[in-house]
Amino acid sequence: MKIFLNSPNENWIVDRFVEEWNDYNTAITSKSIRASDIVWIISPWTWSKLSKKQLKKKKVLVTIHHIDEKKFDIEDFKNLDQYVNFYHVISKLTESKLEKLTDKKIYYSPFWVSPKKWFTLQNKKIIRKKYNVANDEYLIGSFQRDTEMDLISPKLEKGPDNLLEILLEYKSSKKNLRVILAGNRRDYIVNKLIEHKIKYSYFNMISLKELNELYNILNLYIVSSRVEGGPQAIVECALTKTPLISTNVGIASEILHPDSIFDMNNFTSALPNIDHAYNKAKKFIIPKGFETFIKTMEEIHES
Repeated sequence: MKIFLNSPNENWIVDRFVEEWNDYNTAITSKSIRASDIVWIISPWTWSKLSKKQLKKKKVLVTIHHIDEKKFDIEDFKNLDQYVNFYHVISKLTESKLEKLTDKKIYYSPFWVSPKKWFTLQNKKIIRKKYNVANDEYLIGSFQRDTEMDLISPKLEKGPDNLLEILLEYKSSKKNLRVILAGNRRDYIVNKLIEHKIKYSYFNMISLKELNELYNILNLYIVSSRVEGGPQAIVECALTKTPLISTNVGIASEILHPDSIFDMNNFTSALPNIDHAYNKAKKFIIPKGFETFIKTMEEIHES
């Protein structure tokens, strides 16, 4: 059994998944689509770059990360679907949406997470000093892009307007509030933080080592999205034991305690539960996190 994964080469999280898969599963991985038995289209937005002739010869598995009804290209999906034998989703929410679009078998499994990249650190005061934040500051983190390509408009599926509303509430109760931002295209929220005089520190494209350090010094991480595949930040917070609250998107309900999940009518009552999140996320830690995927591939290969 040989599996070919298509990497988007976009310096995005999916490239990291491909790299981790290749590192740990070399015996069943093919770098050539021709030499493979299974083609795993892990980045479906790049499927059209693959050889249609080869796709027709192979067993094809496609990962659907999320379905945003407002942006979902149904015609592109139909064009892709003719080459697909099986689908994979990373959340039950996406599975329920995909079932309405196809009668093909859908496999469910959240992505794995690396304990070499995401883990707890003890020297939090030293880390805070490294990033020029005071020990008495209340740090709220958000590490996902929130702005469209025009660098002005909010990326509404990520809920930066929701995040701002929550931060304004915290500003009134936490006089020592500071927002920690990371990642690119944070223009919308940065401009709003300046407008509302909320202190922030912005770290653009930093290393995973530095991102792990930032998780470790947070008092709270907030996922405020309207639509998500994961987000992977949920399991990263779980492994770093970062307090987290989230809207009911992606894998939130599969990892977080119900008390940690909010909507915009009750976010003030949401409570992080570090132990619950960690215990739920443990089964996705590498190498155990690969087990469900390998079982899926074996089933597909034998079909």
